[in-house]
Amino acid sequence: METKPVRPRDAASLILLRERRSGLEVLLGRRGKGARFMPGRYVFPGGRVVPEDARRWAGELADPAAPLLALKRAALRETYEETGLVVGEPRRAAKANGALSPVEAAYRAAGMAPAPGLLRLVGRAITPTASPIRFHARFFLADGRHAAGKLKPCEELDDLLWHPVEGEPPAMMQNVTKFMLRCAVEAWRGAAPESPPLYWHRGRRSLVRHGAPAR
Repeated sequence: METKPVRPRDAASLILLRERRSGLEVLLGRRGKGARFMPGRYVFPGGRVVPEDARRWAGELADPAAPLLALKRAALRETYEETGLVVGEPRRAAKANGALSPVEAAYRAAGMAPAPGLLRLVGRAITPTASPIRFHARFFLADGRHAAGKLKPCEELDDLLWHPVEGEPPAMMQNVTKFMLRCAVEAWRGAAPESPPLYWHRGRRSLVRHGAPAR
């Protein structure tokens, strides 16, 4: 009996780039070998969207890209949970109505305001239909200069480091991750396409579609 493909769940990842004298660097971590998805692979921080990501955060700065806000919050929240970093702008803490979530509390402690507008969509990817765990992932780019905090590897991501973009990437890195890194670097250097590409699969073939809707 043929089983129906698993429906992809919404997810978001954050590609943090920063300039150093030695060149451009990207933040990557290695997923644990026991992880259900991409075990042992180097990835950007990220994960699935949860219902709470639809709620505006305390002190959050305005962002005109309203349809992408829950995705951007997911990318920012997962980045904090997996790396210890918050990405935003320095601001005096706004008055909070009610208890703060862990990520909101982290922004307040760092003297930062959540700033989804700093994130730029550079690509999308859909996991192959044969996979038992599937995501429709959006990949956002942000400047590492806007990150605050100390890197803290977690159970989900270890070997968390800034890696040079030029030269060989970590060996254990999926093609989709390499592709999205190229997209981010193109956007960083002002050479990104008008519409973020979609990385998807037909059978065992990896395909790229340009001009697909951003959502």
